[in-house]
Amino acid sequence: MNVEYHRWWSRNLGEDMELKVYGHAGKPVVVFPCQGGRFYEYEDFGMVGACCPFIDSGAITLFTVDSVDAQSWLNDSAHPADRARRHLDYDRYIIDEVAPFIRDRNPHASGFLATGCSMGGYHSANFFFRHPDVFDALIALSGLYKLTRFVGDYMDENVYLNTPLAYLPNLTDPWYLELYRRSQIVACVGQGAWEDEMVADTRDLQAILASKGIPAWIDFWGHDVNHDWPWWRRQIPYFLGHLVL
Repeated sequence: MNVEYHRWWSRNLGEDMELKVYGHAGKPVVVFPCQGGRFYEYEDFGMVGACCPFIDSGAITLFTVDSVDAQSWLNDSAHPADRARRHLDYDRYIIDEVAPFIRDRNPHASGFLATGCSMGGYHSANFFFRHPDVFDALIALSGLYKLTRFVGDYMDENVYLNTPLAYLPNLTDPWYLELYRRSQIVACVGQGAWEDEMVADTRDLQAILASKGIPAWIDFWGHDVNHDWPWWRRQIPYFLGHLVL
């Protein structure tokens, strides 16, 4: 397997950012880490290994990015407005820096697949819904789709525009809606330990997408399926095997 490490100074974040690449061809898959996680955790927890058949066959290439969660949504010492602004810096880093980096390597890719587990599930869904011109597929595993856990009831424009359960119900722009309808959308959650909040958010997401005629595969796994890596290692190859890559 081709594995690469890259690091550069982000003009949007004002600091060095790191990522790893796994693969040589196929659909670009942008992997967002868990809450406060790092770019190497996908490999460390066996997720790259779980994706290995798809990587080795040239169906996908993984791009595992870093996060700045500790500076944004998890930064309890900052006002929620400042946390949201820092997240927007991260948004620009992904769209204006990482996306062109991926396109240079994969010029024939029609769009990227966004994925992640837990907080990475939030990020993957939020980036997919905010930027359907960049992402045309989503596999969100055990994701939260609102930010009340981090900012409480606080809401301003930037928080709103990064809360899928807030902005999607009011979204009527046909440009977005048609791109969603042409995309592949998967959101999966277990119903075991530590999944209650994620189950609730996933049900709300399911209802919103159905109300707008947006096809999506919303999958609720069993009551023995916990919010943990062993289950995510089973889920990611299962869903990759069912998508058109």
